[in-house]
This record gives sequence, structure tokens and C-alpha cells, in this order.
Amino acid sequence: MPDAYSPQFVEAAWYSWWEKQGFFKPEYGRKSVLEANPKGKFVMVIPPPNVTGSLHLGHALTNAIQDALTRWHRMKGRTVLWNPGCDHAGIATQVVVEKKVWREENKTRHDMGREKFIEKIWEWRREKGDTIYLQLRKLGSSFDWTRARFTMDPQLCRAVTEAFVRLHDEGVIYRSNRLVNWSCTLKSAISDIEVDKIELSGRTLLSVPGYTEKVEFGVLVSFAYTVEGGEDEVVVATTRVETMLGDTAVAVHPEDTRYKHLHGKFVVHPFCDRKLPIVCDDFVDREFGTGAVKITPAHDPNDYDIGRRHNLPFITIFSDDGYIIGDYGMFSGMKRFHARNAITEALKERGLYRETVNNPMVVPICSRSKDVVEPLIKPQWYVRCDEMAESAKEAVRNGELKIIPEHHTKIWFHWMDNIRDWCVSRQLWWGHRIPAYFVAVDDASIPAGSESDNEYWVSGRNREEALDKACKKFGVPSSKITLKQDEDVLDTWFSSGLFPFSIFGWPDETDDLRAFYPGTLLETGHDILFFWVARMVFFGQKLLKQLPFREVYLHPIVRDAHGRKMSKSLGNVIDPMDVITGITLEKLQQQLLGSNLDPKEIEKAKEGQKQDYPNGIPECGTDALRFALCAYVSQGIRGRYPHLQRWFRHIGSFGEDRSCFRSSELGSSGCKVVGNETAMDLWMLSRISAAVDQCNKGFENYDFPMVTTACYNLWLYELCDVYLECLKPVFQSKDTTTVLTAKTVLYTCLHVGLRLLSPFMPFITEELFQRLPHIPGQDAPSICIAQYPDLNECPWRNTEVESQVEFVQKIVHIVRSARSDYNLPNKTKTEVYMVCSDEIAVVLRKYCSAMCTLAYCSKVEFSMSPPQGCAILTLSDKCEVHLLLKGLIDPAKELVKLQKKQDQLEQQVSKLKQAMAAPDYCTKVPEEVRLSNTDKLTQTEGELLRLLSAMTSLRSMQ
Repeated sequence: MPDAYSPQFVEAAWYSWWEKQGFFKPEYGRKSVLEANPKGKFVMVIPPPNVTGSLHLGHALTNAIQDALTRWHRMKGRTVLWNPGCDHAGIATQVVVEKKVWREENKTRHDMGREKFIEKIWEWRREKGDTIYLQLRKLGSSFDWTRARFTMDPQLCRAVTEAFVRLHDEGVIYRSNRLVNWSCTLKSAISDIEVDKIELSGRTLLSVPGYTEKVEFGVLVSFAYTVEGGEDEVVVATTRVETMLGDTAVAVHPEDTRYKHLHGKFVVHPFCDRKLPIVCDDFVDREFGTGAVKITPAHDPNDYDIGRRHNLPFITIFSDDGYIIGDYGMFSGMKRFHARNAITEALKERGLYRETVNNPMVVPICSRSKDVVEPLIKPQWYVRCDEMAESAKEAVRNGELKIIPEHHTKIWFHWMDNIRDWCVSRQLWWGHRIPAYFVAVDDASIPAGSESDNEYWVSGRNREEALDKACKKFGVPSSKITLKQDEDVLDTWFSSGLFPFSIFGWPDETDDLRAFYPGTLLETGHDILFFWVARMVFFGQKLLKQLPFREVYLHPIVRDAHGRKMSKSLGNVIDPMDVITGITLEKLQQQLLGSNLDPKEIEKAKEGQKQDYPNGIPECGTDALRFALCAYVSQGIRGRYPHLQRWFRHIGSFGEDRSCFRSSELGSSGCKVVGNETAMDLWMLSRISAAVDQCNKGFENYDFPMVTTACYNLWLYELCDVYLECLKPVFQSKDTTTVLTAKTVLYTCLHVGLRLLSPFMPFITEELFQRLPHIPGQDAPSICIAQYPDLNECPWRNTEVESQVEFVQKIVHIVRSARSDYNLPNKTKTEVYMVCSDEIAVVLRKYCSAMCTLAYCSKVEFSMSPPQGCAILTLSDKCEVHLLLKGLIDPAKELVKLQKKQDQLEQQVSKLKQAMAAPDYCTKVPEEVRLSNTDKLTQTEGELLRLLSAMTSLRSMQ
């Protein structure tokens, strides 16, 4: 054993042994996965991380929680499967590989062609794809790696095709020409989750890909449209003046008296031959701006709805890569944001420009390309969600599906009530190519179709099946039909939504599908409740007629020290591997240089790192990181856990001499109360029992801070701070019976305590578990499959003894505080005289040894006439503690020291009161600072009172 706790030493070898022994497989100890287990089963799938990157602290939190749950269920004797996997991350992967190819070969994907580019992606996947899995192993995650799945594996690709075809045949999937989120840089539609909504308070210049200069946002530009055939004008305002080229109407509220005389009239577009009708619509807010709104149906979601209601033309003015298209004179062929400036100048020249004012707004940014998202109308594939949403709501309403914490159910219902159909097609090459085919019919009696027309598309598990469907649909022989498969791929969330059953072999009826579907729990961050969780529920209910899991537990988002969500764009993302192994500030800042951050943002991020991690991040180890993250779920605990080293040393002092515990001495039935236990033995057993009860209740209710707090208190405050200290004189005595009993209780505490802690800290608990002597025929080969303690095993709760020890600890605390006030070192032993009622004395006599040890006393006596020269410490009206100081201190010298300390404390109290009395204290000083000041004042005043009491006692001794 090393001199000090070394995470790297402890965490180096155990994982490979666990994996080799098969402890993480549901088949362990059973003939087959279908074998019934009376203790039940626990099945959970990983939220598959993207294959492109490395883990961040959000992943680490997810895995710490999930692994703790998995290990607890496994130790409860259940059949357990935690299934790993990885997501192909369509957009992210394609972007990474495109950049790599351009950097290495100076080629675009179009230069290479689809087939060769996809080969490049698979090559990159083989090189880099295991990075995530290696990191998950480093985190101690107890997955069954033999069942690891990648969303582009043949089995999962088959499931995706099957799901699409079934849903398309039912009419749940259909094709439509609608408004989508479009990334001009990626030239693809993107999902809502891939749109970052950046809030601006006013005029702001932002960097946009493809532009050397920054682009202005956060302003509202007003301009006038001239009413046809008169001198009237209608002033409208917009944050995107370039979209006015696609305006097809001006809308006003029907009850707005300012515009009633213009109902049914037209305004004239200044830059093209187009008249725009003035339409009436209740959507218009007549109190905002001028009460008149420009309508661009092809480039704005709200305008799209108005355009549909009033049957307006939908005019697309942007190409896929963001250039102006159409007959707009000098503006045609311009980049959209260059056109923004040019149009503003042209409006000024024509006398139509009115003003530009600051305007708080939200700018949609593509999280992948950092481009400003452009709403465009595109023919895409959609999943009809209304009926599936109703089923998902009903499952939560009737309790079939439970969402934890419960407040998320309101969000669930709100989202389901306002759900829109889901756009599932992406204009990419990497991903699951859509198994749909456009049908061209060589028959004059059948009109040619459009690719935006759902009626001219068929789907098939293969081309032959699609051809057969087309023949039947159009009533012509196959020789008259030409099929063209859609070039697009499916949204990554489509395959992720199938993950809970596609990994088990669906659509085939496999043993794994029968054994592990439906699962037990889905655990993930609340930010993907709808993007992933809801879609798994949709597909599970629709395709298998069963929910994919019974419970959903949603953990909070990891934030930095300033409360900000961790984001690559802020440069505040922390790699968990850097926390585990430690990293210098210099190396942290080198990582920023390799990121995609703007140079100015890099400097800002560097300053943030210097402030938060002035000395870098010290080595923490996997166990401490996991424990801290699980405690973080509601408490926000950060930093290292020095108690790990502390109790490692304590246990090490007993572990070095293996003769301290002998299995022959411990017996074969574990710890049973036999009657010769000391009061402190009974207290320790009671605290073990209390911790066992709290840990099991915490896991059952997903209250992880309850479990971590119970473990922390048991090991640090009860075992190390109290019980181990009390055992030192016991082990030095010659009372063999008492020593053996103490050893048995200590062994039980260590054995139970390690098993309680194991789900959070698997490495160090395994290391120490293996160092304990094992009772033949009872102990498991590994702590990870040992029985998790319960009250049947630990029925020792004794609240009466706990109440007594709580009173003893108050005595110890008051004595130690007094010793500190009088500057007595620990090696100087004092005498304590208890003046108390007979009833209290009877109880306290059982704890004399403990009080001597814990309060650094040479003796504890009970006397109604204590000697002179004592400091009197009042505990209650029935109990006083007289601490003998005569002969141990020089009252005159101590009074001088305490007088100096009194002056310091009075100055601190005065400064705090002066600061808190300031007129603007409550409004200008942050709440956390005010709370801190209040705590400091209370503590300082309390310390001052104790000091004055001590000085009074000293004066009486002169």
C-alpha cells in the first residue's frame, strides 16, 4: 500500500478484471437471459454519445448517476443490463471529416463523390471511434460491452429501414413542402436542438461564416411601402430587412382604425414588379410598432401561417448557400447579409427608409456551423406526431410512465399539446439514407409528378419491394417505372428514438428483445426530454405497442462556477479526464488554442480559466469525481474530496497488519449483538443501520445526495472522527473479549460501509474490499456483485443510544472549544468534573472512556464539589462541565493573548455591522454576500462571547 492515497495506483487494474470476469453481463451466474429472477431485473440504455468527440462533464454526470444505479441494482441481486452504444452524429461527423479531407487533400466531399466520402468517414470511425468507449471505461461505467451498438451497425440500419417503411405505409411518415431550419453553410435542414438561440439586448456585431466583416443584429429597421394609386404609405419594421424582397403582403389588425380605409388595397414593392395586398389578421399586435407587419411567408414561421390563411404567394429569395435568387436587379447574386446593407441604402435613396433603433432579439445560430439559421421552404419528410403525442400524454396521465422530478410532467404536457410534425430528413451523406423512392411513370395517361408531392413516392426495405409497390400504386408494369432513391438521410434522432429496441435485434423476435424490452429506466439530462425521450416513447408505443421504459429520471445540467451552462462556444467545457488525472493551467489554456473559438473569445476564456483554476485542476481520481457529481445533483458540490486520503490512511493503519482481523476470530455469521458490546460499539452499529436505511431509500427515490451524504457522514464523521478514535485505547488494552468485539464491529463497519459506497466509488472500495479478510463461503469474489446491505442484514438501529452519544458529543464539543479558547495543545491532558443530575450521570458513566479520548482528557469524574481553578461550561440546567485549568496555564499570560484576540474580534464585528448598516446594503450587495456576512457576524459574536467568558474564568484564577 502506498504512503498516501493514489487514485492512479488504485484505479489502474480493476476494470479489466471486472470485464474479464463477466460481472457486468446479465448472464453472470445464470444459464440464460430468459431465466426468471425472483429479485427482478433492471434494464437501462445509455444516451448514446456522439462518435465524433470526447466526453465532457455532462457525460460524466450522466454516467456517474447511471452507473451508481446500475451497480446498486446489481448488488441487490437483480438481473442487470446497462447497454452501451454510440451515435453516428450525422451532421457533426460529416463536418469533422469534411474539414479533415479539405485539410489533408484539398478536396470537398463533392470532389470525392458520395461513395468514397462515406468510405472516408468509416475509415475515420475505425481510427477514432473507440475514444468514447475508452473514456467510459476510465469512468468505471459497468456496461456489458459485448452488447455495444453503433447506430450505423447493419442490425440497427435494418431497424431504421423497417421503422420508416412501416410508418410510411401507415401514412405516419409523409412528404411535404414546408418551412425548415436551414444552415446555409451545411446546406441542410437542422433540428431544433441544433439551433442555439442567442439573446441580444440591442445592437450587436456577430461573426458569420463566409463573411470577413461582422454582421449587425439587434436592430429594428423601419421603412415605408407606398399605397397603390395614392399618396398614403404604410410603415413596417423588421429585424431582417433583406427578407423584404420576398414580401407578398402587409398585414394589419382588422379592428385597427388607423388602417380601416386601406382594407382591400395594395402597396407597391419598390424593387420588383409586385403588388402586395393589405390583409387583415388577428395575429397582428396593433400596439407593437406601427401596427402594420410585412409578410414574408417563405422565410418566417409566423408569416408562413398567415400566408397559408390568406392564400398568399410563397416566394423563396435565398439559394441553399444563402445568395439572393430571383429577378431583383442589383441585389440578385448578393450574399444575404451583403444584401441587407445594400437594401437599406437603396431604401434611403428612394426616400422610403424611416429609422433604425435598438431591438432586443433572439438570433438562431446553427450549433454545428455557427451560421445564422435561415427559415427556408423545402420538400422534406415529416413524422405525423399528433396521435403519438396523445398516447404519450395518456401514458403519463395514467401513471404508466413516471417522469422524475415530477415538475417536468407539466413541461411534457405543454410540449405534447403544442407539438408539430417532426421534420426527419437531412441534406447530408452520412447517416441512414431514406428508403423512399420517387416514381417516374412512362405513361401519357399518368401526369408527371413533383418531388414535393407525397403521392409520387414509395418506400421499400429494398429497391425490389419499392418497385413492386410503385407498380401496384400506378397500375403499370415495372418496365414503365423509373425509381430514384432520395439523396437525403434521416435525422440522427430518428435512429436514436429506436435505440431501446433496435439494439436487441428488432424487428426480429430475439431472446434479448424478449428479455430486455421494455426496459426499466431512462436516465438523462432534462434538456433532451423531447428531442430523444419523447421520440423513444412515440416509437415504442407505435411500433411495439409498449412503452420503452417505466420511469424517466432527468438530472440537471452541469454548469460552471458562474452558473453558465458549459459550452464549447464559451470555452468553459471541462474534460472529465483532466479532473481525474489533473492538469496545469498552461495545458488547459493550450486546449483553447486548438478549439474553434474566435481569438477574442479565447482571451476571455483564458481569463475565466485563470480565475477559476489559478493552479490548474489537481488530480481528483475517478471515484472522487463520480461521488462529487452525484452529490452535485442538488447540492452543487465541486472540488476534491480530501477525506478520501484521510480515511484511506485510517483504514490503511489497520490493513498493513493483516493479523488485525482474522477470519477465524470473526466467525461465520457476520456481526451479531452478543451482549458484551460497549455503548460506543452499539452506537456504531446503530449508525451503520441508519446509513443502510438512508442509502436504500435514496436509491429507490433517486435522491442521490441523500445516499452520498449518508456515506460521507458514516465514513468521515462517525467512523473516522469518532469510532476509530475511541478504539485506540481499546486495542491497547489487554481485555481480549472487548478487543475481539471491537474488531468484529469495526470489520462489520468497514465491510458494510464499503458496500454502501461501492456504487459511487467502485475502484477504491474494490481495493479495500479485497484487503479485508473474507469469511469462507460467504463473501463474493468482487464487491461489485456482493450483496448491497439492507436492514435484514443490519437490524441494529438504537435511537436511545444515538441520543445518548449525541449528548456526549455536545460535551466533547464544548470541552474542545474551551481548550481552543485557552490555547491548550492536544498533548496537554485536562481533567473534567461533571456536575449533573444522578439520571444524567448514570448515562454518562458508560461513556467516560469515549469522552476522555475525544476531548483529550486524563480523567472524567462526577462530583458535586469540583476543585477550584476550573472553567465552568454550562451544557444545560442539569449539567455543567468543570474543566480544570489550574497548573496548566498562566492566567496573566493567557489574559494578554485573549485581550489581543478580543480586540481583533471586536474590530471584525464593528466592520461587519458598519457594512451591513449602509443605506443601499440590501439593494447593491448580492444576496450570497449578505448571507455570508450574516453568518460571519453570528460566528464572530459567538466566539467573542466565549472569549469573554474564558477571560472571566482566568481572572478568577489570579
